[in-house]
Amino acid sequence: MAGRSTCILAAALTTLLGACTLEPHYHRPPSPVPAIQGGTAGGTAAADIGWREFFPDPQLQQLIALALSDNRDLRVAALNVLSAQAQYRIQRAQLFPTVDASAVEQVQRIPLGVLEGQIPPGALGGGAGTGTAISLPSGITTHTYDVGVGFTSYELDLFGRIRSLSHAALQQYFSTGETRRSVQLTLVAEVATAYVTVLADQTLLDITRDTLKSQRESYALTHRMFSGGTTTELALRQAETTVDTAQANLAQYDRQLAQDKDALALLLGAPIPEGIDFSAGLNRPNVIAELEEGIPSDVLVRRPDVLAAEHQLMAANAQIGAARAAFLPAISLTGNFGTESTQLSGLFKGGSQAWAFSPQISVPIFAGGANLANLQATKLARDTAVAQYEKAIQTAFREVADALVARGTLDEQLAAQRALVSASDKAYRLADMRYRGGVDSYLSALVAQVSLYNAQQQLQTVRLTRLQNLVTLYKALGGGLRERSAAATGLPPSN
Repeated sequence: MAGRSTCILAAALTTLLGACTLEPHYHRPPSPVPAIQGGTAGGTAAADIGWREFFPDPQLQQLIALALSDNRDLRVAALNVLSAQAQYRIQRAQLFPTVDASAVEQVQRIPLGVLEGQIPPGALGGGAGTGTAISLPSGITTHTYDVGVGFTSYELDLFGRIRSLSHAALQQYFSTGETRRSVQLTLVAEVATAYVTVLADQTLLDITRDTLKSQRESYALTHRMFSGGTTTELALRQAETTVDTAQANLAQYDRQLAQDKDALALLLGAPIPEGIDFSAGLNRPNVIAELEEGIPSDVLVRRPDVLAAEHQLMAANAQIGAARAAFLPAISLTGNFGTESTQLSGLFKGGSQAWAFSPQISVPIFAGGANLANLQATKLARDTAVAQYEKAIQTAFREVADALVARGTLDEQLAAQRALVSASDKAYRLADMRYRGGVDSYLSALVAQVSLYNAQQQLQTVRLTRLQNLVTLYKALGGGLRERSAAATGLPPSN
């Protein structure tokens, strides 16, 4: 008998381990966008360039490392990964029976009314004709002790329902992991962007201070000339307006600098370290590295946000298998083995063994269309996940394409703006010399000075835009996940 039970158990386990699933075979949807050129640095794909190599500025490296340690959004994303992992483990545990040990004492009192007619004559002592009065008890108290192990409602996954749900939970876990990677990638890019923005604010503030100093000198000269009767009050008031305008701009840039520092501190999740120096502005050397042209064929599908969308699609595909299995019979097992006795001392004596085994099969006959509706819902969810996956690729394509287009024009714009600043500076010097020499009115010098100031401001804006474009392109190509490049760490490139 024991050998037969062993064979049955082995057959059941073999059936369980060999259970199939009814999931549709997964095929990655074709890309909805054409191939795109990406970016490399020294022949290395952007996704494999460590952020320490792409951001060689020691200050920026310190800020990024601090953000990766203390940023709350990244911390929440990491906790979400752990939560998804726990959910997957909970779902996977249903593939195995849950075995519990139990010890039960049951005390029951049966009232006399229930016992009437069940007590044999003479069982309580005395009898008819003996002259002895019979004293009936008010009831009987019984004790039962039970110790054993068993499992309850363990479902044999013959058609892969639980296995499909486990696959779906696993893909949800993978998707959450990719989302955390995407948050990290975005965080690295945002810290770098906020850092160069603060540098640009500092540069604009310095330019405005220099301009204000020059305009105050011009105003003082104009005031002396007006007092001496060699210029008009109109020229004096024009010089005064330039000073007031520069003072207003100085307050604006001072406020903007403080606000952008606060935004950077929020990204860091901690105050900006005391040793960080922004005084050099955008003139700091080697803030961001350059990206060379390249054509990584899988640049889009390697992005964490695209991978997260694909894992969501795979999870939706697995849910279809569970919905299909709901149309088929379900077999569940309940059993226990132990000892039972009416006395505690008799639990482990011979003859006290007790066991129970209760298989149950459930065959769906009529559910009001619920199973069919559930199957249709899972298929629609899969189709929705396909659309979301395709949209993720299209979004990635647009980000990369826009960054590449901007990169091609920003270099030309930067060169033209530098030439404009040089020409405006020469024009202002000539106009100022002519004004001081009494050849021209102050209006010519004023116009030239305003033009120079505007050209200098625009130059810093273009410089900032170009640096931000490099950061955006690095992020769009999947960079920012590695601290150091694959070549530096000896690890293989990321997949």
